[in-house]
Amino acid sequence: MANDETKASDVISGEWNVRYNYSVGKVAGKFFDALKERKILATKSSKSGISYLPPRAYCERSFEACDEWVEAGHEGVIEAATIVSAAFEHLPPPPYAIAYVRLDGIDTAMINFVRGLDMSDVGAAMGKLKPGTRVKVEFVDKPEGKVTDFHYVL
Repeated sequence: MANDETKASDVISGEWNVRYNYSVGKVAGKFFDALKERKILATKSSKSGISYLPPRAYCERSFEACDEWVEAGHEGVIEAATIVSAAFEHLPPPPYAIAYVRLDGIDTAMINFVRGLDMSDVGAAMGKLKPGTRVKVEFVDKPEGKVTDFHYVL
């Protein structure tokens, strides 16, 4: 057997469950606080003119600090989308849709769930998630300052 081949007896199964606390910091903190007010804030670099959602502290093009805040529109276009068919811990039971959406007035796209699709025919549902398709932002009844406070609907 060649050195790069692995026998079944050479594999040990294991599982890691890691819990952690993550400090959101100043930029993400402002983003999450705004969600409580049904506002989606992005950062913008005055050097490059690029607006970022999710917000970033530094511009990827100019390498300068993002020094402005802008409010994203509550409509946008799908850049990419998929329907998830595998189950993942702490996520909805499949199938469910997710999409990268570029909200009006923003230069980058943000991923979130797409709700309200009939998933009884996954192929037909996927056909509705084409790039360029317009979507709206819909907030939950009581936003808590989490990214799941909003989702997209066609």
